[in-house]
Amino acid sequence: MRDLQVFRDPKPARSLWELGVTLIPFLGLFAAMILAVDAGYLFALALTPLAGLFLLRLFIIQHDCGHGSFLPSRAGNDWFGRMLGVFTLTPYDCWSHSHARHHAMTGNLDKRGFGDVDTLTVREYSEGSWAKRLGYRVYRHPLTLLGLGPAYLFLLRHRLPVGLMKEGWKFWTSAMGTNLATLAMLAVPVWLVGFSITLAVFLPTLLFAASMGVWLFYIQHQFPEAYWQSKPDWSFAEAALMGSTHLDLPPVLRWFTGNIGIHHVHHLSSTIPFHRLSEVLKAHPALRDLNRCTAWNSLSAFRLALWDERQQRMVTFAEARAMTI
Repeated sequence: MRDLQVFRDPKPARSLWELGVTLIPFLGLFAAMILAVDAGYLFALALTPLAGLFLLRLFIIQHDCGHGSFLPSRAGNDWFGRMLGVFTLTPYDCWSHSHARHHAMTGNLDKRGFGDVDTLTVREYSEGSWAKRLGYRVYRHPLTLLGLGPAYLFLLRHRLPVGLMKEGWKFWTSAMGTNLATLAMLAVPVWLVGFSITLAVFLPTLLFAASMGVWLFYIQHQFPEAYWQSKPDWSFAEAALMGSTHLDLPPVLRWFTGNIGIHHVHHLSSTIPFHRLSEVLKAHPALRDLNRCTAWNSLSAFRLALWDERQQRMVTFAEARAMTI
């Protein structure tokens, strides 16, 4: 971790440049999509993936703000993060608090269930009631993870400080403030072109970005050789390096996803700005092949569902069933 300190200091000029080349194209695309509706909704819809990728990149920048790696000052990071939360529909203070817990507890079997994808062990699943097993199967289905889940998370769950309702006014202010600011922002296109057109343009863009984000988050920690340990065997450094993947994407997707696929390095040193993560791989080539996967072979990871404590690996429902026969 000491070797990574040289990559940590954020450079405000570079950070603001990254924000500019992301936010301005996103706003331009959003305006173009609204105008394109007059030529037919399919013309506007064709721009949804590109607009969604720019929105996803705004979330990555908001993510850097939460780690204090976008600007040198804590206050600057927080206020930029809150501003970006208006676009991503993510209340910054609530999310950054939950995400900090995720980083502190990744791979810890005793601290699951906060800011991560719910994961049961083979034993917990087999000992659960039929209702619990059914619910878990529905939850882990790709249609839920990539479809219903992102929609619920960004449209409903983020509207309240779920999980933080009793932890102070700050989180209520974050959630309610983000809701009001987002409504105020969307009021402009609603006033200009109407509610239905605004919704028809913004909703698919948000859901595309949300599904892409959940795919990224899932594959970052759900893979065959993932790391899970109970205390006292759990180690932060081992959880970071061995429990996170290197999702090796094509250059264009690396740019849109803000290098977040270099997730093992990010977890080992979360204060490294996203645009410097690739520099770490160049300086430390051994990290390039550690837990490496591609976009194509990441799809098979959605079959994984349970952690087998005996084999120390993720297994599918079918593999878990075979163990009990």
